[in-house]
Amino acid sequence: MLAHPTLDKLNSMGLAGMAKAFGELVTNGEAEHLSHAEWLGLLLEREWSSRYDRKLAARLRFAKLRHQATPEDVDYRSERGLDRALFMKLLGGDWINAHDNLAICGPSGVGKSWLACALGHKACRDDRSVLYQRVPRLFAQLALARGDGRYARLQRTLGHVQVLILDDWGLEPLNEQARHDLLEILEDRYGRRSTIITSQLPVSAWHGVIGDPTYADAILDRLIHNAHRIDLSGDSLRRNLPRKA
Repeated sequence: MLAHPTLDKLNSMGLAGMAKAFGELVTNGEAEHLSHAEWLGLLLEREWSSRYDRKLAARLRFAKLRHQATPEDVDYRSERGLDRALFMKLLGGDWINAHDNLAICGPSGVGKSWLACALGHKACRDDRSVLYQRVPRLFAQLALARGDGRYARLQRTLGHVQVLILDDWGLEPLNEQARHDLLEILEDRYGRRSTIITSQLPVSAWHGVIGDPTYADAILDRLIHNAHRIDLSGDSLRRNLPRKA
C-alpha cells in the first residue's frame, strides 16, 4: 500500500534513481531482512549513481570527444614510447588542478588523439568541463563566428572550459587572424585552465608554424612554459588496431 504513494513522491521530488531503487526493493523478498539504515543507504547510493551518470553523460555530450576512448582501453604494449607511469600520473589530474598544459607529439597514427580523448574522458568522470576541437576547424569556426556575432561567446567558452583539447595542431601555417585568435584563447587560459595539444610536429618546429616571431614567442610562452610532454614514435597503429590506440 505504501509503494505507490512513495514512488510518486520520490519522482515528484526529482529523485528518479531513488524511486527506481525503491520499486526494486519492494518487489525483492530479501529486502525484508534489511535494516532501515541499510534501506536508506541503498536508496541514497542509487540516487547518487543516477545523478552522477546523468551529469557524466551531459559532460561527454558537451565535450564532443573525437574518440570514445577511456583510460581502461589505452594500449601500453605497442612500441610507441608511451611512458605508462607518466600517463597514469596524468590520469590522476593533479596537472589540471595546477592549470598546467600537456603536449602530445608524434607521427600520424600513433594514437595522439586517442590518448588526448582518454584524458578528456577521465576529466569528465572527475566532474571537469572538457571541450575537444580540431585546430583547422576551430579557426574556421572562429572566422564564421566573427561574422554572425557569436565570436565573443565562443571565445568565452574556449577560455572558461577546464580542459581544452586542441587536436591536429600544426597541419598548416597560421595566418594573421589565426595567430591573433590563438593568442587570445591561450591568454584567457594561462594559469587558469589546462590545454591539451596534439601535433605531428615536434615542439621545436612550432615557432615556424606560427610564423610571426613576436606572436610565436607569446603563444609558445603561454602554451609550453608549464606543459608536460608526451613524445611518441613508431609506426601507425591504425593498420593493426583500427578502433583502439
